[in-house]
Amino acid sequence: MNYRHAFHAGNFADCMKHALLAWLVRALQRKPTPFAVLDTHAGIGRYDLAAPDAERTGEWRAGVGRLLDIQDGPLADYVALVRAAGAPASYPGSPALVRALLRPSDRLACSELHSEDHAALRALFRGDPQVAVHHRDGWAALKALTPFPEKRGLVLVDPPFEKEGEFDRLAAGIALVAHRFRAGVQACWYPVKHRAPVRAFHAALKASGVRDLVAAEIWLREPTDPQRLNGCGLLVANPPYRFEQEGGTILAALLARLGTREAGEGWAITRIAEE
Repeated sequence: MNYRHAFHAGNFADCMKHALLAWLVRALQRKPTPFAVLDTHAGIGRYDLAAPDAERTGEWRAGVGRLLDIQDGPLADYVALVRAAGAPASYPGSPALVRALLRPSDRLACSELHSEDHAALRALFRGDPQVAVHHRDGWAALKALTPFPEKRGLVLVDPPFEKEGEFDRLAAGIALVAHRFRAGVQACWYPVKHRAPVRAFHAALKASGVRDLVAAEIWLREPTDPQRLNGCGLLVANPPYRFEQEGGTILAALLARLGTREAGEGWAITRIAEE
């Protein structure tokens, strides 16, 4: 798989990830003290939905394209941020979404290894004193850029899952950050194609001894085809207060709009490890 996110920007997986991400950043804003966000696999930050890559798949039309008329309810904040970023002409990646939510005292660090994507990301944030863009491997960034001087914040890990062993690297990364930055919130995206890799990932996390882990998942069909993205999950470590309740309302609202009516579609919030 030659992964470039431009083909998939604004699809159902982006909607799920970014709606929950916006909620998590809002939760950090409940306290007046500054926080930081690290985006380890940042991409280019903003995606042209009329570009050939996006039009080739058209995935955004069955994703964010079905949400843009929402004005209230659990998805309203996320959709308002997307509209403000220029949708449906363009879609904000996680760096642009987070940047729109930062207060003057907060900051964002982005890591992107792909040279062309890194250049595009640097251009997007050129001259912005609250955003640092690093040309660095995302897994290395977990150790190099944590813990934060602010002593609180969010680590977003969104690997492309184009190489073998990505679930293993994700589990190890979660354990590393939990050890180095106990107060930090982690939000880690993963695909749900079929159940076996996800079960093994959750089992590895349980065995690691990391505490306070919640998995939010949505799937558009029964996850039995390993060649197809049937759903996705966001593993949240150290989730803010009420994430399980309010995250569930976000997932339910997403499924109501994006569901395929295929057998086996659904969502779940599952506690993997207790506090």
